[in-house]
Amino acid sequence: MLHAGFSLTTGELSGGGRPSEDRIVQAPGAVIVLDGVSTVSDEEPRGGWYAEVLGNQVASVLAADPDADLPLVLEQAIAAIVREHGLVAGSSPAATVSIVRHRGETIDALVLADTPVIARTIHGEFDPVRDDRLAQLVCGRPEYEEYRKWLQAGRGFKAQEHRVLLQKLRAYQLRHLNNHAPGGYWVAEAVPEAARHAVVRSWPTADIADILVMTDGVSAGVEEYGLYPAWEDLAQACLTGRPEKVVRAIQDAEADDPDGQRWPRYKVSDDKALAYLRFASVDRAVSA
Repeated sequence: MLHAGFSLTTGELSGGGRPSEDRIVQAPGAVIVLDGVSTVSDEEPRGGWYAEVLGNQVASVLAADPDADLPLVLEQAIAAIVREHGLVAGSSPAATVSIVRHRGETIDALVLADTPVIARTIHGEFDPVRDDRLAQLVCGRPEYEEYRKWLQAGRGFKAQEHRVLLQKLRAYQLRHLNNHAPGGYWVAEAVPEAARHAVVRSWPTADIADILVMTDGVSAGVEEYGLYPAWEDLAQACLTGRPEKVVRAIQDAEADDPDGQRWPRYKVSDDKALAYLRFASVDRAVSA
């Protein structure tokens, strides 16, 4: 799909068993990628509902004020949803959020939680925009190590003990959700202030060739599985083979590791959403 200044191709795939909770939402000159936070229970409303409602609200705020600071855009969007739906902090569905916006000579990015944005310059250098606070929180924790050892022993995702271990890990994570305390992390939920803790970046449009925006179900293909040894390989796969082939390749690899022994993770296959933005500046540079 063509936008002013860039073309957009996408790939989306459910992890299996129920509809995807990832969303890609488009707005004039902008792309929003969200990952509805999965829950251990089947309570409603789910993260996918929240991701869709929040993505549409962000697009609405951007349409009303295309030049607003992105943290303010996200804060206003979260606040509007809290008011409209009566969401309560700590018991609301949640989502990670990334926004990429093109404004003439500038490209802006926002990342809240683990939905990275990876920009490639016209000189082939990569500039990742990441929010790794949740990964840092669980790294080395007894709850996480116990969970990893369970999978590495080949016990799989289906046993009741797997659910118990996952609930224990999630309980630890939730104690630090949207929390100012050391080790706390931030995600879009029912606390509008979370938007102020997002990671933001801007680049001159003329410097950027393309941008990858993805949920963690896709970034795992680079950082955990090594299917794409570097961001350059993932970008090239999007350019030559299109994002839908990328998400399918990652899903197929997960299917070959059904018990999580090779790559310990939270489920057999995570939902996947990948947006690939190619900017007109790179085509002008090539033809110059």
